[in-house]
Amino acid sequence: MESLHPQIVHHIANSLGWSDLRDVQQLSIEPILSGANTVLLAPTAGGKTEAAFFPLMSRLVEERWQGLSILYLSPIKALLNNQHDRLEKLLGFIGHEVGVWHGDISQSVKNRIRKSPPSLLLTTPESLEGMLISTKTEPADLFGNLRVVVIDEIHAFADDDRGWHLLGVLNRLAHYAGRDIQRVGLSATVGNREEIVRWLSGGSERDGVTVDPPPGEVAPEVKVDWVGSIENAALIISRLHRGERRLVFCDSRLQTERLARALRKRDVTTHVTHSSLSVDERRQTERAFSEGGPGVIVATSALELGIDIGSLDRVIQIDAPYSVASFLQRMGRTGRRPGTTPNLLFLTITEAGFGRALAIVDAWQRGEVEDVVAPPKPYHIAAQQILATVLERPGIAVQDLAPLLRGFSQSAGVGAEVVTELREHLMTTGYLATDGIRLGVGRSSESEYGKRNFLELVSVFTSPPIFRVRHGRKEIGSVDQTTFLGDETGDDEDSGPRVILLGGRSWRVTSINWSRRIAYVEPVDLPGRSRWVGMGLGVGPLL
Repeated sequence: MESLHPQIVHHIANSLGWSDLRDVQQLSIEPILSGANTVLLAPTAGGKTEAAFFPLMSRLVEERWQGLSILYLSPIKALLNNQHDRLEKLLGFIGHEVGVWHGDISQSVKNRIRKSPPSLLLTTPESLEGMLISTKTEPADLFGNLRVVVIDEIHAFADDDRGWHLLGVLNRLAHYAGRDIQRVGLSATVGNREEIVRWLSGGSERDGVTVDPPPGEVAPEVKVDWVGSIENAALIISRLHRGERRLVFCDSRLQTERLARALRKRDVTTHVTHSSLSVDERRQTERAFSEGGPGVIVATSALELGIDIGSLDRVIQIDAPYSVASFLQRMGRTGRRPGTTPNLLFLTITEAGFGRALAIVDAWQRGEVEDVVAPPKPYHIAAQQILATVLERPGIAVQDLAPLLRGFSQSAGVGAEVVTELREHLMTTGYLATDGIRLGVGRSSESEYGKRNFLELVSVFTSPPIFRVRHGRKEIGSVDQTTFLGDETGDDEDSGPRVILLGGRSWRVTSINWSRRIAYVEPVDLPGRSRWVGMGLGVGPLL
């Protein structure tokens, strides 16, 4: 801790009341202070946020950084909202402002950020790219002082196309900052630690360092039990660990809803959260659980990420996740307080879930965890980056395009000749236009992407159509449109009242506005069902 600026040490000891740092926080100081690209590996609630920001705050004070100096990127908006208060408190100690930018933030707040940027801005890669192509933003003014980008939950990016998109945007940012921006990644435990830091450093010439503290000395408590059904799982949860705070993971929204309703029928104080609940509903739920006493919060994998819900006594898993890494991340939610033990109880309800649970425990006991591997040859992301760059820099010279994308294309294994071929293909198909010297957006791009200010081009990762569900003026969440159609037995909405399950409660549908995709509901004490369309999770290679 002695390497940190005295002002930071003072606030750690006096404002936070900490007498010491955790291992990951102590070990991260030197590499981040030195400017190395750094990946910090630790479980959820393991102190990674402070590990990244204590040394960055030290540099902020020591080097007198001005303007927007640090970006914090997250894969989901909920994590941004959750981290905002935490980081606002930390940087407030040294008199620096924190802002947040995503689709739910008002234009007045965004305009204020443009005019007077905070020292730290929290956003998603998609919103960041939206800033770059917006005619309302001058990227050189906003990002000209940028020094560091902190990427939270980097393992959630690195193994799919969003990771390549992230690296593409980071390399474009570096041209406005006029420097090789330092990258700090926060991650759960992965098998290929060195590969992850090399991937994060794609397009950067900085040294890469991994901070991976040894596991704690307390042996985790892990048990596998067969219960056979959601109802039996609810019965066991209602009787076990009374008086304790429990987090129960389910691997589908429907399973989450059914378990929450079954627990409430047994008078268990139950909260439920998943991605299809409204922002307000999730915030209220997570705050109520965080500030409340004993009870249960039932969640999907969203709470595997670093959203703060306060201290936990137990983690329970219905069936099993699909990787050892997810198991470690979920179990890591417990055992953080002195004198407590990390733990996870599997309550399996299917033969497949029971088998996965046993395989996970076996691999974990052997010390194995999956590698995180980026998809090879992301040509489609390269094409998207070409279009976004031209949109961002209208009239760019043809010969300047490939150099601007060099950092991304080299790290992604997409050579300059491929970038040239993609550019020529986009010109041939009308997505790009040229006068022989300069490039612009073509008619095909205008027709396909231009109706919402090119939002569809920025949002390269889309969701299926959903219906918002409202009780009076309050939005509860959303469901897939197939919820309101006939089921596989041939029943349709005329065979009885349509009752949906959302937020762990049943709602009778009173009316549906099909054109606006809104369903109006009222509470009812009847069985309900809802549907969500999503891709199934792949089983990890160790299982």
